[in-house]
Amino acid sequence: MSRPRGTNKTWRERQATDPYVRKARQQGYRSRATYKLDELLDIPADLLRREPVIVDLGAAPGGWSQYVVRRLKGRGRIIAVDLLDMDEIAGVEFVKGDFRDDAVLQIIHQWLDGAHADLVMSDMAPNITGTRSVDQPRAMHLADLALELATEVLGRGGMLVCKVFQGEGFDEFMVNCRAVFRTVQAKKPKASRSSSREVYVLARNYLMV
Repeated sequence: MSRPRGTNKTWRERQATDPYVRKARQQGYRSRATYKLDELLDIPADLLRREPVIVDLGAAPGGWSQYVVRRLKGRGRIIAVDLLDMDEIAGVEFVKGDFRDDAVLQIIHQWLDGAHADLVMSDMAPNITGTRSVDQPRAMHLADLALELATEVLGRGGMLVCKVFQGEGFDEFMVNCRAVFRTVQAKKPKASRSSSREVYVLARNYLMV
């Protein structure tokens, strides 16, 4: 995610004192965002026992994929997608590109090879301009696209974890999620900065196939 101009020094200072940044470095994780997922995602025991298929949207630098690989202890498949480069993670298949492009979607479907996904994760966010009237619709558009992909690839009972921003479009997104998932809730993990409008939607038990 990009930062508004003029904030680089403030961002560096905040990173230097951030306890989640320090914890990520100590534990060998690529991103402080790992601890958002750790708090959000109560991976069902049956998923841990199986060979799950997981799609990670907006994956770079790889903190979420890295966390799930550790939790699953090498079982299952993870397909990670991002516009940015991502260093290799054992057990993760990486697609560089915009998942909105037909060519990238085709690769995802080819790699799934007819299998349904158990979990779709999206930590995507637009390049932040600092102008809410611009950033909010862009963010919600990405969330809508993540939900659309989830409805294409999830199997019955599957899960979606998706970053959204509170504001215009949020309520409609929740309604759309509730139309196809049995339980839907929004949470703000402790690792999310209090100044951020980001929350995460957890949608469980996909109803449609």
